[in-house]
Amino acid sequence: MAEKDINSNGFRHLRRGWDSVRNPFGVEQPVPVLVGESPNTNSSMASKAFHYATLRLRLPAWGWAALIISTIVWYSLPIPHWPNLAGFLVIWFIVPAAPWLRVLGIGLFIGTFVTLLGDAGSVPESWLIGKDIANWLDDRVDWMVSQWRPALKTGSDEFLRRALLPLEKWLLALPWWLVIGVTTAIAYKVVGRRLAIVTASLLLVLTVLNLMEPALSTFAIVVIATFISAALGIPLGILSAQSNRFQSVLRPALDTAQTMPSFVYLVPVVMLLGIGKVPAVIATVIYAVPPMIRLTDLGIRQVDPELLEAARSFGATRMQLLLKVQVPLAMPTIMAGLNQTVMMALAMVVIASMIGARGLGIEVLNGINRLDFGRGLLGGIGIVIMAVVIDRISQGLVKDPMARDGTGEGEDAR
Repeated sequence: MAEKDINSNGFRHLRRGWDSVRNPFGVEQPVPVLVGESPNTNSSMASKAFHYATLRLRLPAWGWAALIISTIVWYSLPIPHWPNLAGFLVIWFIVPAAPWLRVLGIGLFIGTFVTLLGDAGSVPESWLIGKDIANWLDDRVDWMVSQWRPALKTGSDEFLRRALLPLEKWLLALPWWLVIGVTTAIAYKVVGRRLAIVTASLLLVLTVLNLMEPALSTFAIVVIATFISAALGIPLGILSAQSNRFQSVLRPALDTAQTMPSFVYLVPVVMLLGIGKVPAVIATVIYAVPPMIRLTDLGIRQVDPELLEAARSFGATRMQLLLKVQVPLAMPTIMAGLNQTVMMALAMVVIASMIGARGLGIEVLNGINRLDFGRGLLGGIGIVIMAVVIDRISQGLVKDPMARDGTGEGEDAR
C-alpha cells in the first residue's frame, strides 16, 4: 500500500473517532464522507484508533511481534528501570517522522541494559565542584554581613520608621466601616455597581471573621512593595525597551528572580537585615518586580512605528517621544504589569510572615505550626478576598474609562 493511501486511511479513521467523541449520544449529524470512504463503517473507536496507529507507524507484522516479545522479556527481567522502555516506546511510536528522536530512544534503551556505564550518581569525584562553590558563596556573604550589616540595618530602621510603620498605623487607625465604604466607592467608580456590591460583601465577611486588622497590615506591606517595584520596574523597563543589549543582560536576571525559590534569597536578606518587616518588603520586591519590567518593555516595544515616525516628522525630541507618545500608548500594558506586580506581592505574604512580617500570612503560618486547620483556612480566605478585590479594581484601571458611562456602571465583576 502506498504511503499516501496509508496516511489518507489513517487520518480518515482518526476523524471518525473524533466525531464519535464529539457526538457521544448518537445524535444524527451530517458528516462529510471522503472520496472512496464507505459511509456505513460500524467499527468501534478503539479499533479505529488501533488501525490508525498501525497505519501511522507503518510497521510490518514481524515488527509488532518483535515489540511485543521485547516488552514481555523486559518485564520478566529484574530491572527497575522500566520508565526508560516506556519512554523509548513513546518516542518510537508517536514521533516516527523524527529519526533523531528515535536515535535518542535507542540510546536510552541501550543505556538501561549497559549498567557498566554507571548511573546518574556515578560522577567522578574530581569533577564535583558544588561544595567549593557553596563555600565560596558562604565566605562572600559572611564578608558582606561583617562589612555592610551596620549601614544596611540603620537604613532599614529609617525606612521602617518613616515609611512602613506610619502607613500601617494610619490604616489600622481607620474605622472598619470607613475602610469598607472607601473601598466600595473606589470599586464603584473604577469598575461599576456590581463590583461595588461584591467588594462591600467580601470586606464585610473579612470584618466579621476578625481579619480586617491583619488584612490592613498585609495591605501596607503590599502597597510599599508595589511602590518600590514600580519605581524600579518602569525605568528599567524603559531602558530595556530602548536597548536590545541591555535587555539581553537584564533578561537572565529577571528569569532568575522569577524562577529561584523565594527561600533562597531570603537567607542573605535575613543575614544582612535580620528578622522584621523590611526584609519581608525586600524579598517581596525581588519576587514582584520582574512583571513590571517585562510588561513595561513589552508595551513600549509594541507602539506602532508609524506613530513614532509621525512624531519625529513633527520635530519631537527623544524625551518628548518617550513621555508623550510611547509611555501614554503603552500605559494599558504598563498597568497590566502593575496588576501582576500587586498579585505577586500579595502571593508573598505567607513567606514574608516567616521572617517577621505580620498580617494574614501569620494566620496561615500559625495554623500550619499548630495544626489548626480552622485558623489556617480563615487566613487563606482572607488572602483570597484581598486578592479578588485588589485584582478586580486594578484590572478596572487598565480598561478604557470610556467603556463606563457616567453612572459608573462598568463591566460585570467576573
